[in-house]
Parts: sequence; structure tokens; C-alpha cells
Amino acid sequence: MEKAKNTAMIVLGIVLMAAGVYFFKIPNGFATGGVSGIATVLAPCIPFMTPGMLITVINILLLAAGFLILGRGFGLRTAACSLGFSLTTWALEKLVPLNSPLTDQPFLELVYAILLTAVGSAILFSHSASSGGTDIVALILKKYTSVDTGKALLISDFFIAVSTFFVFGVKSGLYSVLGLFAKAFLVDNVLESLNLCKYFTIVTEHPDPISDYIIHQLEHGVTVMDGVGVYSQRHKKVLLVVCRRIEAVRLRRKLRELDPGAFMMITNSSEIIGRGFREI
Repeated sequence: MEKAKNTAMIVLGIVLMAAGVYFFKIPNGFATGGVSGIATVLAPCIPFMTPGMLITVINILLLAAGFLILGRGFGLRTAACSLGFSLTTWALEKLVPLNSPLTDQPFLELVYAILLTAVGSAILFSHSASSGGTDIVALILKKYTSVDTGKALLISDFFIAVSTFFVFGVKSGLYSVLGLFAKAFLVDNVLESLNLCKYFTIVTEHPDPISDYIIHQLEHGVTVMDGVGVYSQRHKKVLLVVCRRIEAVRLRRKLRELDPGAFMMITNSSEIIGRGFREI
């Protein structure tokens, strides 16, 4: 069941990315980086190939380079997602032919181009996958140079975005650079939102019923420590527990029922690694 859910989410991420690229990026000449940006820039120079065909060809070449240079360990899932993204974009060209942008509002289309691709990328990243492309170039650079992967990716995407000034003009170039930085900001925020969990620190004199509820109803573990109130000099228990947002609402409500005098601190965390959450 969990495997089917992960597969469905990865497919959703691929479809969102392909829709953002095909319906909004390519018709407007927005190249905010990645293989889709390279294909958008090269398409006018290679009239016998569509952007979807170029995306497929470039991704296959990069995947071949990835397997040769980085080995099979660089990710079969990335290879599958990369080909899935390429073929979905190509299929959209056949099923929904476009000769011009959907609207005459380029800024509106840029918003949807960035929103769809950023959400799609974040979904893939949250399930330990990616659409490949220039990510592979960044990994190769990391292997042979001291350049940080994130910086290498940003530099390559920046040059792709800047190239639109020469191919599509100043307006498309400015939109592309704006979209590049907006996407970088949005992906991080969407990724944090998708992985957001709640971390509870509970100080209580009645740890047993609270622990039972967490273990048997929420099906999460709980860590218990001894504590002493410096002001009251009363011995208490400190419970540490992490749960997802929807579970946090239930736990907070139940805590007031089980121990109205409990003191709780609730913080956000998007990096919970361990059993029941993200694996290393």
C-alpha cells in the first residue's frame, strides 16, 4: 500500500512538472534552467525537433553519462522519473498541440509555470526522486571538482536562463531569470511544507495515560525523561514525541483532557529522520 502511494505521488509530481513546462514555459520562451530550459532555448534553432523530443534526447544522453561516470548507484529511480517526465511532455505535444501561449498575460503564465514545476519537483524530492537533467551534471561536477552541488546547479541554470535574452528577447529573458530565483525559493518552501511535522515537549505529572495514547492511538514512540521544576521543586516527567500535523491536533486536544495542568511546547520540524518518518 505504501509503495503504491509513493508511486502515485511520484507520477503526480512528473505530471505537474510536464504540464508546467509544456503549457506555460515552452510557449512563452521561459527557460528557468534544467533540461526543459535547454530544450526551450534550442527548439527555435532546431526546427525539425519539437521541445518534447529535445527533452527526451537530452535526458537520455545525460542518463547515459550518469551511468557511465557515476555508476548505477546514482539512481534508477531518477532514471525512471527523467524518462517519465520526457515522455509525458512528448505525449502532451501529440495530445494537446499548442501554437501560442494560452493567454496574453505572460506574468500570469510565469506564475503557473513556476508553481506547477516547483510543486512537482518538491513532490519528487520528498519521495527521494528527481527528474534528473542538470542534476546529473551537478553530480558529475561534484565528483571531479570542489564545487558544491547546489552552487553548480544554480550556476548552470542561471546560464540557461540568461541565454533566453539572446534567443527570445529581453522580456522573456527577464521573466526567465525572475522565474529561476522564484522557483528556487518556492521548491524549498513547498518541500518543507510537505515534510512538516510537529515536535512536542510535554512536562506532566501524569505520563502514563499520555504515553499510552501516543503509542496505541497515534502509533508513535515517545521518550520519557525525569525533570524537576526549579521554582516548585516538584518532580515531573518530560515526554518527547514527534507526529504529523493532523495527529498534532488530536494530541493537543487529548493532552488537555488527560492532564489539564500539563505544560507543552510545540515546534515545527521538516527534518525528522527515523522509523515511521524519513529513512536515511
